[in-house]
Amino acid sequence: MVKKLKTLAKSDDEQLAEVVRTSAQQIWQAGLGAFAKAQEEGGKVFAKLVKEGSALQERTQQMANGKVSDVTGTVVKIADNVSKQAAGSWDKLEQVFEDRVSRSLKSLGVPTQEDIQTLTRRIEELSKAIESLSGKKPVAKKAAAKPAAKKTAKKATPRKPAAN
Repeated sequence: MVKKLKTLAKSDDEQLAEVVRTSAQQIWQAGLGAFAKAQEEGGKVFAKLVKEGSALQERTQQMANGKVSDVTGTVVKIADNVSKQAAGSWDKLEQVFEDRVSRSLKSLGVPTQEDIQTLTRRIEELSKAIESLSGKKPVAKKAAAKPAAKKTAKKATPRKPAAN
């Protein structure tokens, strides 16, 4: 076409104008044809794009759901570990408290449960020894199942030392 224009440029102006009009007309028609083709194919292309977009969205949601379940599992494991650690800490704290209370009671001279059980066994042994020596059964009351109610303490009067 360029060659055609060059050769015609040398020729008549009318022929040149006609060639330019024809070229412009062809360009215009090609544009209209492209537009018509785009309209015709556009609906099909649009539908195809919607279908591909839906498929992509579905895959993305599946991946996201998988990640959410993974994260949920991880969070549950971490929460369990933290809960176990907290329980362990409470157990340690409770043991420290019990040890300190026990030491405090011991320093005050309060007998432990083990001390009381040892004394009870010793009393039973002594009662059996007395029984075997005397031939009588001692009248011993069994310890009450429930602890005795607390009584209000009376002021102790100071004792005078016994003269020997």
